[in-house]
Amino acid sequence: MEGNGYKRKIYLEDKPRNQAKEEILAAFNLPIVTESIPTDQALGRATAEPIFAKVSVPHYHASAMDGIAVSAEDTYTAHEQNPLHLTIGEQFSYVDTGNAVPSPFNAVIMIEHVHVIDEHTIEIIEPATPWQHIRPIGEDVTQEEMLFPQGHILRPADLGVLIASRILEVNVTKKPLVTIIPTGNELVAPNSTPAPGQIIEFNGTVFSGFVKEWGGEPILSPIVRDQPEKIKEALLSAVETSDIVVINAGSSAGSKDYTVHILQELGTVFTHGVAARPGKPVILAEINNKVVVGVPGYPVSAYLALEWFVRPLICKYLQIPEPKRQTIEVKLGRRIVSSMGAEDFIRMNIGYVNGQYVANPLTRAAGVTMSYVRADGLLVIPSEVIGYEQGDMAEVELLRPLSEITNALLFTGSHDLTIDLLSSNLRKERSDMKIVSAHVGSMAGIMAIRKGEAHVAGIHLLDPETREYNVSYVKKLLAGQNVVLYPFLKRTQGWMLPKDSDIDNMNVKELVERELHFVNRQKGAGTRILFDMLLKQASVSADDITGYEREMFSHLAVAAEVKGDDQACGLGIYPAAKAMGLNFQAIADESYDLLMSRAFFESEQGQMLLKVIGSESFRQEVEKIGGYTVEVNPEPIYFNA
Repeated sequence: MEGNGYKRKIYLEDKPRNQAKEEILAAFNLPIVTESIPTDQALGRATAEPIFAKVSVPHYHASAMDGIAVSAEDTYTAHEQNPLHLTIGEQFSYVDTGNAVPSPFNAVIMIEHVHVIDEHTIEIIEPATPWQHIRPIGEDVTQEEMLFPQGHILRPADLGVLIASRILEVNVTKKPLVTIIPTGNELVAPNSTPAPGQIIEFNGTVFSGFVKEWGGEPILSPIVRDQPEKIKEALLSAVETSDIVVINAGSSAGSKDYTVHILQELGTVFTHGVAARPGKPVILAEINNKVVVGVPGYPVSAYLALEWFVRPLICKYLQIPEPKRQTIEVKLGRRIVSSMGAEDFIRMNIGYVNGQYVANPLTRAAGVTMSYVRADGLLVIPSEVIGYEQGDMAEVELLRPLSEITNALLFTGSHDLTIDLLSSNLRKERSDMKIVSAHVGSMAGIMAIRKGEAHVAGIHLLDPETREYNVSYVKKLLAGQNVVLYPFLKRTQGWMLPKDSDIDNMNVKELVERELHFVNRQKGAGTRILFDMLLKQASVSADDITGYEREMFSHLAVAAEVKGDDQACGLGIYPAAKAMGLNFQAIADESYDLLMSRAFFESEQGQMLLKVIGSESFRQEVEKIGGYTVEVNPEPIYFNA
């Protein structure tokens, strides 16, 4: 037995996700509660029963035009060669659009086809046909017609139809109450300043947003500490006052993950662990006929688990179908490895390049919230598939509108802080355009342009022999391809050290002699190539560098690692060091250029991008950061033109 009398449960199940979903849906059988609310307050609510019109719309014969109401039979002799005169009151009446057509008239002639003789007499030269330009009773809605079925989500236009049909109150399904219980000794309130080891509790706010979006009513509980009695108390209170309970964290198999044991004591546990990544350590249980869903603490795992299990419960209660995302077929820009036996949910960036959608995976770490925020779609790899090769076609579920993805510029290659500024300025110029970035390093960026899998690549590759940036690499790797290298900016590259470092003249030998923890960039990154060149010049082997194999995918990531370790050191750009408050020792200015196909360079999108780059406002924003100089009126370098 371990602390608090609970034995750690080391192994979780690998239950198929759909099986777990069906089991929990079958257990969720609360009686449906309805409420009558004013129609003008019913937007977004689910109808609790079929709704039938109380009156017809229109409820009278209405003129569809401005003109005159006539009896069609009185006009049959009208002709150009035989104009017909009609007398007001006896043979016609003036009507405007929407007016009731007075009896016994049964047709309307447009005012444009009427010649006024005097205030009592008009002339027509064409006969009318019965019921022309008249909206008959019930043309829009017929009394007793079913307007909406049960389980219909009411939209703005729906409310108009209801009110026009004299339905001023509507019966809707009560929003299911979903109590959200955040747990953990490490959690602090959002208005707190977290100490090392403490985490701001933000999952509850996200969960509440999802519940609202899906049609439920969230109740966010205060933070509950990792104490079994407090967790029990919170669960028992929640099942008394809500329809569904979500408890966040404590669902895994750690020494303080008590949730599954407590749920077993208080009720029935149907599932502890599903065959999916991320999101495996989920708990599905029942207490006093109320479903409890235990979701992992890692944000992305939790968000997916909510969608898999809480959204279907809300939809079942509201008696509405579970929504499905739009899917598209994409070409994969990188190899994606999976494992047999579990579904993989991969967050993807997507761009529309050369007439096809190209997708690249974001980080698969379950705790990286921004990977979900930045994702354009989800690639779901079935449990029986071991992955995909680069260039394979696959189906992706969209997390954003397709139009937004289609108009995005897919930017790859080396990471730079200015690309986010560039995207922001581009959206100011064209609200339907943005930049989607994949930080894969300069070499991978060149290869993406070579394969037509990106619009633009940022590169900063130093040729050790010529001491020239980028040109020799483009000539070698893109021989025969019609591409353009656009000089973008100069940026200062150097050593990043902790703020209080006592090293005045940092170099490779200092790195080795002091046994500093080096934070490296990934293979193919320009900074990695520069560091390897420095090692060669100093006759130092990579094996002598502590941390050489530890790779980061951006300058900011390197700077963050250095900031957190007073024995660390990294190589990167000045703005990243400045952002983290680090000591920075410059080595040299490097050329960070943009590589693109000639076709994209000359396209409307390409020219818009260059217009923004050349704007004075963008240049000032970039140079304000420090460590940058934007090229002014640069000369593009054309290859194989």
